[in-house]
Amino acid sequence: MSVESSEIDERDRADMQRLASGHEAALNDLMERHGPKLFNYLIRCLQNEEDAADVAQEAFVRVYQNRAKFDASQRFSTWLYAIATNLVKDRYRYRTRHPQVSLDAENESTGSDFRESLPEHGPTPSDTLAAEERAEMVRRAVAALPEELRVPLLLSEYEELSHAEIGVVLGCSPKAVETRMYRARKQLRNKLGWLLEKIE
Repeated sequence: MSVESSEIDERDRADMQRLASGHEAALNDLMERHGPKLFNYLIRCLQNEEDAADVAQEAFVRVYQNRAKFDASQRFSTWLYAIATNLVKDRYRYRTRHPQVSLDAENESTGSDFRESLPEHGPTPSDTLAAEERAEMVRRAVAALPEELRVPLLLSEYEELSHAEIGVVLGCSPKAVETRMYRARKQLRNKLGWLLEKIE
């Protein structure tokens, strides 16, 4: 663990103690430190900024509600991601019961899809476009993975959590995390093998 991350852990523990003893401003410090990274993780999980913002907010509400239950021997970030990941699961269950209109769905009045009505960000060179297309293909392939494979992959690749920490977040052993990561990467290789060969 780097010096910087152990300093952050110390500040987190101190803020959680302050929060538990009634200093509500400590929650703002925790949100400033962890909010942006958590939001990015949630966007990758949920593929929707509004849902990600809602879940991020709800995760910090849960932190506040459970402030007295925080175990100072564990990392705050691991605890926060466990809370957020459970909220993501709830959101997935909600979505299966209440399907949303897809961004690819056509607008009945114009006949074009929703993405075409989004503002353009100006012309880009073909290299940038190719890189963006590759990134989009990878993003879609990751989004298409089953939840039990996608979440550990996101926590490892983007949030840089260890297998042990991911195990705590998901309530399983580090070995189970390793197996899921292997299966996730194998599925991605099967889907994106041709693309990865082109990049290498």
